[in-house]
Parts: sequence; structure tokens; C-alpha cells
Amino acid sequence: MAERFDLIVIGAGPGGYVAAIRAAQLGKRVACVEKRGALGGTCLNVGCIPSKALLDSSELYAQARSHFARHGIQVGDVKLDLAALMARKDGVVKGLTQGVAGLFKKNKIVPYVGEARLAGPSEGEVRRVVVKGAGGEEVLEGKAVLLATGSEPAGLSALPFDGRNIVSSTEALAFDKVPHHLIVVGGGYIGLELGSVWCRLGAKVTVVEFLPRILPLGDAEIAEALHKSLVKQGLTIHLDTKVTGAGTQAGQVVVSASHKGEDVRFQGDKVLVSVGRRPYVTGLGLKEAGVVVEEKTGRVAVDENFETNVEGVYAIGDLIHGPMLAHKAEDDGIAFAERLAGMKTHVNYDTVPSVIYTWPEVASVGPTEEELKKGGRDYKVGKFFFKANGRAIAMDETEGFVKVLADKDTDRLLAVHIFGPRASDMIAEAVTVMEFAGSAEDVARICHAHPTLSEAFREAALAVEKRAIHS
Repeated sequence: MAERFDLIVIGAGPGGYVAAIRAAQLGKRVACVEKRGALGGTCLNVGCIPSKALLDSSELYAQARSHFARHGIQVGDVKLDLAALMARKDGVVKGLTQGVAGLFKKNKIVPYVGEARLAGPSEGEVRRVVVKGAGGEEVLEGKAVLLATGSEPAGLSALPFDGRNIVSSTEALAFDKVPHHLIVVGGGYIGLELGSVWCRLGAKVTVVEFLPRILPLGDAEIAEALHKSLVKQGLTIHLDTKVTGAGTQAGQVVVSASHKGEDVRFQGDKVLVSVGRRPYVTGLGLKEAGVVVEEKTGRVAVDENFETNVEGVYAIGDLIHGPMLAHKAEDDGIAFAERLAGMKTHVNYDTVPSVIYTWPEVASVGPTEEELKKGGRDYKVGKFFFKANGRAIAMDETEGFVKVLADKDTDRLLAVHIFGPRASDMIAEAVTVMEFAGSAEDVARICHAHPTLSEAFREAALAVEKRAIHS
């Protein structure tokens, strides 16, 4: 007889495991199926967490080589131990994935390891899921099934992945030696973050972007500032360049491309294809179960309660509309579990922050200035540069600025864009103010501790009315 649950979650990434925990807290009997041996999904295993571990380690290495002396710290000959760096990264990942396993145990969630698929159309109030594991197949039954399988790297037909020389972000997190020349195809956040890692560690890094600028979905002024900063750090960036194919020559990958009608070639030992991500729906049995998938986007269609067109089958995170971000998936998971329990809740996608963990960092919430112009919204701008911030000066991290966009008539905060040190931490204040429909004046009136980087946000809010104190 099949084991029965109130909720079966397919996928144990940030959306899936958070939904499972919240549902268990609300009294549901929950099972969670994950095809990896470790919980945590892409984010914890081969995404957010290992990449940030490498970013932090590589930043410390770069600081030791080029910045410590300015602080009066002499360290002598700095050497890279890549194996130790990777071991630390793996240790961080293991600790966090084991932590999720501990949370499952605490909340009495039943984990299954294997590939899961919907077992055809629903029958009455019973939804069946087939789990194919090491010991064969077994069937689970549940009142509800949540699809939370996340996304996978999108490929290019001109540059098919081979897992060795032409790789996705997964392999680029685990090179066994520093590439001599890493070619990054795609100027989005993943490519720029991983390109930064390997550039700091000694690789020549060339970024090839099809569009006229990096970060095509971000604020143009911020993107330009980051572009200049990355070039100064040693990355080479080619814009308006379309990759058309690749071949091998003497153990090297030769990438063919076109730039404004002229043929160009790039030769390197590793090529990272980083052109975005797509929903992961392979093998889930969606077609057989009758679940509608949007043909253009590949996303699963859901209603306001995260329910698909098939009653009792739900989807969250990267599978559905909204930004493909781990924290958005987490909020989806919480909202889903609470609605399943009859509670009223929501996720405000307009205030989901985004962060790019280059150095300096980029963080934003709300529309870009270009989007406001396109939408005909009248707005005011306030900017403040970190070169005038006392804490940034003391840290020797003065590059960048904060930009505040506020409604011209009401002064309501519309967006905040930050390029600078610890932007990832600073953006939380902006999100909070926007969630409470606050204004630039509200931020300007709040006392900020001195000296802190967050004072730059206050000064940018003051600058909306041209009354910044320190600029």
C-alpha cells in the first residue's frame, strides 16, 4: 500500500525545503523528494552558496595581494592553494545541506532520494507520485503535490556543453586548476561573478556579450559603472558580439563570433556558457498529468494560489513567473504552505531584491530608471557616492554610489540601486521602506548610525530634494 501524505514536495531547493518546513509547522504530514543525495537544491549544492564561498575566498586572496599593504599589513609572497580553497567551499556546502537535513528531522518531514514524476491524472482527492530511487520505484500518495524543481543552465546550440572545456556554472565552480584563459559567454550576473572569481585567482578572463551592455536587465548607469570597474580589475569585455560556433585546436577551444558584421575569434582552455537559466521540468510527467506549461517561457502556469490547471498540483519558484532567485522561491514556498492551510498571505514581486556579488557589489529593488521612463512615470533622482562616506573611506572601499528613485509628486520610494561595498546587506533597508510604502523623506528623517555605509542611503534620499549634507 502506498504511503500517504498531506503534501508531497518534489525538489528540496530553497523553495521546496522551505515549503516543506512551513507546511510541517502548520500540522501537515509532508514528504520531500530530491534527486540529489544532498538536500538544498541547486542553490546550496552548485549555485548560490558555493559561488559565494569562492567569491569571498578569491576576494581575500586579491586583497592580500594588492590591498593589505595600503593598510600597513605586510604579508610577503602570497600563494594560492586551490585545493584548500575548494575544500573550504565544499565544507561550507556540506554544513548547510546537513543543516537542512537536520531541519527535516526536527519537523518530521520524510525525505526520499530519487527522481520523481507525477503518476498520470489525479484520481479524486488522491495525487500519486512515482519515486525512482536506488532500490527501484515506489508510489507516494498525497492530497497535494508541490513542484519545486527549480531551473537549470540554458545552453547555446552553437556551444553545446561537454562538461570539460565548454561548461556550465556547475563545472566552473569546481575547476581543479586555474584556467589560463577563461572565456565567459554571457554578461549576466552568473558569468560576471564566476569570471570575477577566476580573474582574481589569476586567469585571463574574456566576457563575450551579445547585447550592447552587460547586465541587460539592470539599471544602465549601474551596469556602466560595474563594467568600468571589472575592466579595471582585469576582465576584458566584448559587447555586441554574437557567438556562432566553436571548435578545438591543440587542446584549446576556439570560439567563433561576429561583431557588427566582422568575424572575430577567441581562444581559451575553458569556456563558461552563462546565458541564463530555464525551468527544470524534465521527467516530471507534466504532459501525462495534463499540467499546462507555457510554450514560450517553459514555465508552469499557475493561479494566485500557486495551483496549476490540475487540481491539487502546485508549482513555485523558478518554475513559475517572477524572478529566478532563491529568496523569491523561499517566499513562494512560505506563501504556498500558508495558503494550503487556509491562511491569507502574499508575495510582492515588486519588492524582491536582486544582488550581484562582484566586488564592489550590485544590489537593487524596484524598476530601473529606464523602465520608469518607458512607463511614463514622473520621478526624482537622488545620488550619493561612497567616496564621501566616512566608513567607506576608512575601509578603503570608496568605489560606487547609491541611487534613489522617488515619485515626483508623492515622494514615495520607487526603486533603489546600489553599486558599492556591502550593497547586498544595505538593500534590505530599501526593501523594508518600500514594503511599508515609505518615502525618500522617511529615509532622510531616520537616524542612521555613524560611521556606517548605510549613511550613503540616507544621503541619497536627502539628495532627492537636493539637500544631501556631505556632497
